[in-house]
Amino acid sequence: MTGELEPSTGTVWKKGAARVAYVAQHAFHHIEQHLNKTPNEYIQWRYDGGQDKETLEKVSMVLSPEEEAKLKQVRLWPVVNEKTGKEETQKRVIEKLTSTRKPLKKSWEWEVKWEGLPHDQNSYIDEPKLVQWGFQKVLAALEVQILAREGMHQRALTESNVEKHLEDVGLHREFGTHHRIGALSGGQKVKVVIAAAMWMQPHILIFDEPTNYLDRESLAALSKAITEFEGGVVMITHNDAFAQMCPETWLMEKGEDGIGRLNLKGDPEWMKNANKEKVEFVMLTEMVDARGNVVKVKGKKKSEMTRKERMA
Repeated sequence: MTGELEPSTGTVWKKGAARVAYVAQHAFHHIEQHLNKTPNEYIQWRYDGGQDKETLEKVSMVLSPEEEAKLKQVRLWPVVNEKTGKEETQKRVIEKLTSTRKPLKKSWEWEVKWEGLPHDQNSYIDEPKLVQWGFQKVLAALEVQILAREGMHQRALTESNVEKHLEDVGLHREFGTHHRIGALSGGQKVKVVIAAAMWMQPHILIFDEPTNYLDRESLAALSKAITEFEGGVVMITHNDAFAQMCPETWLMEKGEDGIGRLNLKGDPEWMKNANKEKVEFVMLTEMVDARGNVVKVKGKKKSEMTRKERMA
């Protein structure tokens, strides 16, 4: 879900415009390379240039040597001969994708810079074709950059704005702007990580053991903030008291046969509604992903099941 790992099987689908923030269980790994920066300097570094540098360093964003080689393959591209007016095919290699795009039905056309050709000979290529050519990670990185730039128009990345943002998360400006991260306490470092994750104004916030290092007062404030947050929140926690705020719980347990199963639970009112809920499954032959690519789907038609049965 966070992009830290690539799935060994299956696919994780995420709408291109969705912003997902992640606070790891060992939250300090976010900042361990920046202990000589102040929290203010760290957030400004991380989002400088209109993109989240940490997001671009994730496995799901970094190109492997095989993927890089695929991007440099020769493409056959149709062009019109200026002298004869006839269409002919040229061998070209893509140098890079610019961050310029224009809408095309349910997808986009992206501007492409060709190797050895001037910018006035750039071409627009539809996204499904670029995905077919192996540019999935490049497109994902460009989308992150575009979304971050759009957020910059709402709140400039200035020292005063970052200082105010850190104070909103509970880190006084004395520690946020004038102290190095390495000199902060464990609880203060967690606040820095949470503040950095929230700067991007995410739609979904993922916490892995958020109660680590936080005192009782900070936990109460975090609990209240999560309850009032208008986006989605996913939490991994062993703290039963802290988990009480979640109306829905996914518990992965190993059965007697040694096979792991997902047990779906919730509060009494939620369970009552969930067990009544029924969805009729129908066979899908194709679906369209967030980038507008048509994907063939194989599956058998199933009878009605409750939501709890579907999650098991």
